[in-house]
Parts: sequence; C-alpha cells; structure tokens
Amino acid sequence: MSSSPFIRGYEVVIGLETHAQLSTQSKIFSGSPTRFGAPPNTQASAVDLALPGTLPVMNRGAVERAIRFGLAVGARIALHSIFARKNYFYPDLPKGYQISQYETPVVQGGVIEFFVGDTPHRVNLTRAHLEEDAGKSLHEDYAGHTGIDLNRAGTPLLEIVSEPDMRSSAEAVEYAKTLHELVKWIGICDGNMQEGSFRCDANVSVRKPGAPYGTRREIKNLNSFKFLQQAIDYEIQWQIDLIDDGGSVQQATVLFNPDTGETRAMRSKEDAHDYRYFPDPDLPPLVITSAWIASVKAEMPELPRVMAERFHTDYALPAYDATMMTQSQAFAAYFEATAKACGAPKLAANWLMGEVSRRLNAEGRDISASPVAATTLAALIARIADGTISNNGARQVFDALWSGEAQDVDGLIAAKGLKQMSDSGELDRIVDEVLAANAKSVEEYRAGKDKAFIALVGQAMKATKGKANPAQVNELLKKKLG
Repeated sequence: MSSSPFIRGYEVVIGLETHAQLSTQSKIFSGSPTRFGAPPNTQASAVDLALPGTLPVMNRGAVERAIRFGLAVGARIALHSIFARKNYFYPDLPKGYQISQYETPVVQGGVIEFFVGDTPHRVNLTRAHLEEDAGKSLHEDYAGHTGIDLNRAGTPLLEIVSEPDMRSSAEAVEYAKTLHELVKWIGICDGNMQEGSFRCDANVSVRKPGAPYGTRREIKNLNSFKFLQQAIDYEIQWQIDLIDDGGSVQQATVLFNPDTGETRAMRSKEDAHDYRYFPDPDLPPLVITSAWIASVKAEMPELPRVMAERFHTDYALPAYDATMMTQSQAFAAYFEATAKACGAPKLAANWLMGEVSRRLNAEGRDISASPVAATTLAALIARIADGTISNNGARQVFDALWSGEAQDVDGLIAAKGLKQMSDSGELDRIVDEVLAANAKSVEEYRAGKDKAFIALVGQAMKATKGKANPAQVNELLKKKLG
C-alpha cells in the first residue's frame, strides 16, 4: 500500500465520496422497508416506482441520523436546507431524476482524524448530504436481457464528501476505515460493505509538486478497503504512465475490476451543470431547530475522540495508544474492562495492540468473538506486572487460553512450570556459579565488551530454565560485576 505523497516525481491527490446507507426501517421518502435480500421489486411502493400523482414525504429518522453525524465530526448543521432534483436518465431511476441536496446540504464542514502508522492525519470534510439511492440493474440470468430491481430505489443515503486532502492510498484507506467505524459507532449505518451499506468513490489525480490540481478520474462503488487501496494504486500508476508518455488525463468515471486489478473508463465524468439541479417543488425546505439538535446531542454515545482523550487522561496512555483502543466500541469496552481489572493500563494496551490484535487479524475475528475474556487477560497481565511470570511465559499461557486448553491463569502457570524464581538466595547462588563458570566472559565484560554481559544473562536464564526474572538477573549481575 502506497504511503508516500510523491511517486515517480508526482504528488498524489485523493478525495473520497462515501455513501452510507442510513439505518432506518423505511425509505427516505416512502414507507417501504429497506431490508436486504428481499425478492426483486417486493419492497417498492407507488412512490418508489414514481407513479403519477405520488408525493415524497421526508423520513424524520434519516434527518436525525444526519444530525448525529454532523455532531460527531464537529460540522455545522444547517437549520434550513433544500432538496434538489439531480436529473439524469438510467433504467433503474424511475423518476428520471434523483432527489438529493446540492447548494445547501444538511451537514457542512467537519473533520476526520486518524493515524497512518503512528503518524496523525486530519482530513477536512466538504459536506454530508441526504439523498435517495437508485435501483439496481441485473445483467445475469436474463438470457441477454437486463432486469431492473427497484428494492433499493429510495433507500436513504448520507453522502459524505471529503476535501482532496489525502496524498496516498494508505491515507485513503485509514480515512475510510475511521469513517466506517464512526458511522457504526454512532448507530447511523450498519457498515455492511458486502451488502452495499457503505461504499466509496475515489477521486484520484496526480500533479507535479506545486502545480495546480491535475484532472481527476472518479473510481466508482468500491465496497472493500482492499479494493479501495488496489484501485487507487493502479489508477495512480496509470495516470503517471499516461502523462510520462506525452498523453493527458481526461475527466472520467471509471470502474475497478478486482479480478484484473485494473480500472477501466465507464463514461466521461459529468460536472454539476450537466445534472441541471433545481429545487424539488414537491418537498418543502428542511427546517431543523436548535432544540432538535440539542435533543439528538443528548442521546449521542461518547464519541471515539472524546473517549481517546479520556483514556489519555485517566490511564496515561500515549495519544496513539488511546486512539487504537477506541477503534471500535467493543474494542474500547474490552480495553477498559482489562485495564480496570489488572491495574496496568499501558501493559493492557500493549497486549491488545500486539498479541490480541495479531490473533484476531489472523483469524478474521472481531474483539467481541475473542476466546479470551477481558477479565482473563487482566489476570494474566497482573501476573506479568507482579513478576510471577515472564513475558515469554505469559505468551505460552496466552496460547493455551486462546486455544481453549483452560481459562485458569494461575492453574496454567503452575501446570506448565512457568512461575518465575522468587527465592533471591537461590538466584544469588546460581549467578555466582555462572560467573565462576564463565571467567572469560567476565573478563571481556570488564574490558568493555557489552556482548559479554548479554552472554552472561543468557547463561543465568539457562541455568534457571527460564524461570528467573530477567530484570532481577540483570540487576544482580551488574551488582556482582561492579
């Protein structure tokens, strides 16, 4: 995944438009259900079919979800916004236009903050506006014909538009992941990318450093983070190759083929004036009162950035660690339960970012499906903190906990003989024997060779069969060696 803003002498410029399907039970302008997977055209009412004489009625729940998002990203909520008709012809758009927002969106501005590695990034949002989804054209199993399924027609969407602030595919992916988790966190979207509930369009261009923005191409309907990264990386190289060969990029809408890993042009990209936007005469202006905003705010959960600040303050976690602990509500709850139970929050964060995340990622699990409970991990971390067990021994115990061998930390430590040596007199004797048996290493250490000290530590750990506390061994050796 590319993380450099400069590739072959060009600067990459990326902006994302993200469609989040709002978690309402009915559509944005009709009472039709929004359940996924229903037989074609069984969830399309007269309003969705655009039959003559039907009128749209705004879904209050969709507006509340838009307000919730605006509050979460620190945006301005427009108290007065307008719906417009976006005019274009497509077989799965029954009205011949899409109801959207253009000049005055409900959410204006805002920011998304995230890390790429341990480097903080900030992407500004242009807007987030409410709109209806179109239907779906089905090209398979119709003997050369195309079927039209209007179940999705009228499904409520929040289109979230970023500024072109991203400079690599790595930034774009982390931005999208952060946005994906946020809309789930605040309960406005289920985030199911396989079902199309969360999908991204990537606007990609390249330019020489300091030059004006280049001509962008928009990659449509990317429904996985992997495809988002692959599509952007391919598009970047394609545009650079074209320019270096003397060509020029033409504005276009393109599709990504995951089988070939390539993008291909679908049509020349339209500008706003091509859609002939005008206010929808069937919908009055959307009026949002300050009292309504305050009511929505009062019901909001603690936001990730607020929780990360609390973890930084209450648990003395570095900013990066605190952000990683709030990557999802379930992850944050697991961390906090572990930290409170073990009394060693930084050690708990280290284990969650390290061994726990490694196992979850390898097995494609969410933290909520972890076979090791937070209280059990806390018991293990407490035994590391009080010196009962070494880090290496703790990993062996964790292996057993994860595999389901047992869930009794102290029992596993005892059964596997992993308890660290606590008899200082016995350890003192062993260190004396190691020094006596390794006179050459002692001489080399006193001559200034640090590697000799490491060798002595290794011999002491070997003599104790790994049961000695390494820090205690280090301290004792340094004391005896003067």
